[in-house]
Amino acid sequence: MDFRLDDDIVLLKATIRQFIEEQIDPFSMQIEDEDHIPDSIINSSKEIGLFGLSIPERYGGLGIGMVGKCALYEEIGKTHNGYTTLIGAHTGIGTVGIVEMGNEMQKEKYLPHMASGDKIGAFALTEPAAGSHATNLKMTAVKSGDTYILNGTKHFITNADVADIFTVMAVTDKDKGAKGITSFIVEKGFPGFKVGNLERKMGLRGSHSAELIFEDCEVPAENVLGEVGQGYVNALKILANGRAGLAARNLGSCQYLLDISTKYAMEREQFNVPIIDHQAVAHMLAEMAMEIEALRSFTYRVAWMVDQKEKIIKEAAMLKLYGSEVYNRVADKAVQIHGGIGYMKDYPVERFFRDARITRIYEGTSEIQKNIITAQLKKKYQH
Repeated sequence: MDFRLDDDIVLLKATIRQFIEEQIDPFSMQIEDEDHIPDSIINSSKEIGLFGLSIPERYGGLGIGMVGKCALYEEIGKTHNGYTTLIGAHTGIGTVGIVEMGNEMQKEKYLPHMASGDKIGAFALTEPAAGSHATNLKMTAVKSGDTYILNGTKHFITNADVADIFTVMAVTDKDKGAKGITSFIVEKGFPGFKVGNLERKMGLRGSHSAELIFEDCEVPAENVLGEVGQGYVNALKILANGRAGLAARNLGSCQYLLDISTKYAMEREQFNVPIIDHQAVAHMLAEMAMEIEALRSFTYRVAWMVDQKEKIIKEAAMLKLYGSEVYNRVADKAVQIHGGIGYMKDYPVERFFRDARITRIYEGTSEIQKNIITAQLKKKYQH
């Protein structure tokens, strides 16, 4: 396994770091207060190519492999997590399906606009009755001539309010269970489709989630993504890829929290010495550093496996589980090290602590990841 980064990735990492320091971090509190990411940040993100990270160059993207993309996600994870989520949901689960499973007509139609950021992507699987039980979908898609008629709702859909292109899962044959689910590419302007009210969330200010409503929504048959009946398999592939990226974003957030916690511990004095000289604080920093390095190695190993086209169902579940749990532990220790300041909204630690919590839930809860891991172990050892 070779995790060395190409020179162009190293240069892009430096560009993103400068971009974050100059154009995102100074506006983090504004994003929190207004629950909105300024248009200037979005436009600047388009200019440096952040919306086309994994879209092939022939369609206007940067065509970066998973190792390189994780290196960039690690940088992006060091800033406001609402912004990180908007970018990550688009470049991950919002576009991966079309890149990996789309036919040439679909790629030529959608990917150039998504690579430029002129059209934002979103992924719509979750329903009120189908969260962790992802095969329990109620939304239907009925063939009618050269169209499918979609009826039902999706909820908790990230980027719902800003997205133009949705990868949507619906039931085309209710008698076939998981094999009766099909993927569709749905445009925001299709008849019968609308976005519901925005959800009020604990964290991730600036990144919005909402319900999607389909009432006799007309989707051209040519917008079936992949094969009819392969939607659930497609969803698993998309989510597995997304989990590696999510771990890299968590890694970046963890590293940022370690950096500011160490600096604070060296500057803050109690009992006439810096608090880093108190063993209780020193041990928390050591534990944070150790878990971050383990997460870094695991993240890039799985990213390498993605680039090698290896099967990563078990490893992606392990990584998503470990990455989200590490982020929550690191965020908790960061608050403790900062003490009262860590609980105040005027300082970033409080925000990262709130934002960390969703990582144990979205894109598959920690408990579901354990189920996936166990299921894969059973397959391996049952013979």
